[in-house]
Amino acid sequence: MGSGVSIIEATIGEAQAGMRLDKALAELIPDLSRERLKALIVEGQVTEDLGKGGARSPNPSMKVAAGQAFAIALPPPVEAEAVAQDIPLVVVYEDADLIVIDKPAGLVVHPAAGNLDGTLVNALLHHCQGQLSGIGGVARPGIVHRIDKDTSGLLVVAKSDRAHEGLAQQFKAHSIDRLYAAIVYGVPQPATGTIDTWIGRSDADRKKMAVHREGRGKHAVTHYRTMERLRGAAMVECRLETGRTHQVRVHMAHLGHPLIGDPVYGRERKGFKSILETLGFERQALHAKRLGFIHPLTGEALSFDSKLPVDMQELLSELHV
Repeated sequence: MGSGVSIIEATIGEAQAGMRLDKALAELIPDLSRERLKALIVEGQVTEDLGKGGARSPNPSMKVAAGQAFAIALPPPVEAEAVAQDIPLVVVYEDADLIVIDKPAGLVVHPAAGNLDGTLVNALLHHCQGQLSGIGGVARPGIVHRIDKDTSGLLVVAKSDRAHEGLAQQFKAHSIDRLYAAIVYGVPQPATGTIDTWIGRSDADRKKMAVHREGRGKHAVTHYRTMERLRGAAMVECRLETGRTHQVRVHMAHLGHPLIGDPVYGRERKGFKSILETLGFERQALHAKRLGFIHPLTGEALSFDSKLPVDMQELLSELHV
């Protein structure tokens, strides 16, 4: 047993009989969230006592029976790899369990290859003094969902494991209210509609996402509404029913109306190059303008709105008919 590892023992009771192992243990050990326990099981840190010195490593979905005994090896806390950095943040809401940030375009959400610091996580570690959920691991503390580096707008971050688990359940159930503002090439016809496809990695470029046949990738649904006709373009609102990687960008391109300034999914159209260069607009025109959810601990319905950032306002003004 490694240094600093603590062992927690738990025996399944009648009340937990028939449950999944991760759920049963979460009831027996309230200090550990179900997501944390699931991760420990997958990592082989949970063993079942089979008697006579025998043991086995179960899986999270295993159904349990009364009397089964388990040992949970809890590794010592690992210091976060990301370092705290004093980076200004626009905090829309904050309490002991979660924080809502209005992210500027250009800010990466969490450290990764090529962006080891200067991220939202680095800023949050400083602002929250390290008090972030550990479920996302040492590189992504508190991160429940993401928005792209060059997309601006609202996202919620968990400061406690209980908040992380509750928010993750809402994202999984597609009950989070997420509304995006986008400026796209052309005017969608019809003006309102639903894009219902499957999204997965592109066969041609693994760094890109693409629309695939049914059953390949993940089901993705976007409801769009044209808010304003512009000169060769349109302002569109996109409400996400699901939350797949690059969903709005892929879906609007699939519709034939890619986001203006998108370097991955949209080709620059005639007449726009000089406008974008004059404005210095160098990102996809996408903003997460509304975020609504149920507070996972208080049960309060929360909803937040973010104004269109200055660069998109300038682009909008330039394209007015």
